Amino acid sequence: MTIHPSVISRVLPDSIAAEIGFEVGDRLVAINGQAPRDLIDYRFLCADEVLELEVLDAKGQTHHVEIEKDYDEDLGLEFETALFDGLIQCNNRCPFCFIDQQPPGKRETLYLKDDDYRLSFLYGSYLTLTNLTQREWDRIAQMRLSPLYVSVHATEPEIRIRLLKNLRAGQILDQLRWFQQHRLQIHAQVVVCPGINDGIHLEQTLLDLAAFHKGEVPTVASIAVVPVGLTRFRPMEDELIPVTPEKAREVIAQVQALQAKFRQQFGSTVAWLADEWFLIGRQDLPPESHYEDYPQIGNGVGSIQQFLKEFATAAKRLPKRVKSPRKYVWVVGNAVETAFQPILERLNKVEGLTVEMVAIASTYWGQEISVTGLLTGQDVLQALEGRDLGSGVILPSLMLKHGDSRFLDDMTVEAIAAQLNTCVVPVDGIEAFIEALVR
Repeated sequence: MTIHPSVISRVLPDSIAAEIGFEVGDRLVAINGQAPRDLIDYRFLCADEVLELEVLDAKGQTHHVEIEKDYDEDLGLEFETALFDGLIQCNNRCPFCFIDQQPPGKRETLYLKDDDYRLSFLYGSYLTLTNLTQREWDRIAQMRLSPLYVSVHATEPEIRIRLLKNLRAGQILDQLRWFQQHRLQIHAQVVVCPGINDGIHLEQTLLDLAAFHKGEVPTVASIAVVPVGLTRFRPMEDELIPVTPEKAREVIAQVQALQAKFRQQFGSTVAWLADEWFLIGRQDLPPESHYEDYPQIGNGVGSIQQFLKEFATAAKRLPKRVKSPRKYVWVVGNAVETAFQPILERLNKVEGLTVEMVAIASTYWGQEISVTGLLTGQDVLQALEGRDLGSGVILPSLMLKHGDSRFLDDMTVEAIAAQLNTCVVPVDGIEAFIEALVR
């Protein structure tokens, strides 16, 4: 891949870079004579106390900047992308891939299939390990890039090959042994597709993965078991069927039996069920203490209990009353409607504050049960048109592209606010949520 100079998108105030005079749009070419491939290289090279940077300014002029600093002291630069030499793309053809379950014609980035170990290390995104060259395996070992997050789905070679549509997919157990030999860790993900990798195959997968949860540095640090998510845009020729409430209860019972075995053997649950299983199966969620240190929170494992816990702490600072009466509509996916009732009840105890929860399914994706992060602008607009929206609408920012106001269908918050003729406030986290309601 070609390494391009990394474009600076932000210079942190009061940083070394700000003091020197770096500006947004400048491009970092080299550090001590070496062109960084990505943010990992950048951080590694910048750890030295003496740096010589080659920089291109917005006019295309080259500058050489010498810096003396403390070891590991950050320069204060942020970049347009974490990858300066391009994205390692996925060559699998998993039938459950969300990228392939979208309609055409949306923004280009929605169709990028990444299988990049660097994004896995930096941000916790999942990769399959099928697209790595020997050079990348060597770099993972040399730079100790751990933990990585790996989509396993099945450990039996023929089942994993069937799921990923890639002959290299059958090497997963050998790859786990490689991580074990190098004392590196992974967090594993298993997306359960009924009729393919469930039942005895799921049990075999979890037992195989748990066998790597040994020693001072367990190779498999944790496992998330996630139900397959299907949309109405998926190719009709695929072999997938949705998870029914009956199947969800079957998987819950199967995994819980293994969890008890793992706790006895390892002193840890090891494999966790995503919250969606309990919502689909209409069963109570495990208690907050079940999730240990939330190793699989990115997979929605324990996210509801964590949210409830954080709210309970923040709610202690809620006022008894608000200065002026107001009503807000709070939009969430219908998957969390029952679980979030205690939050709704507590908010409505504040004198003068009325909060109405609108819990919706995504007609856009064609799902009966929808998680909040997959709701689109069209879903929100359809659910709210004609309603009394009071002082405005509150919605979680996880519905939106990071750092942007666009939903997955490319509608914007501003467009929805204009059509509904009200204020629409995206909030990130509990503190921002409460602040938006009572300020």
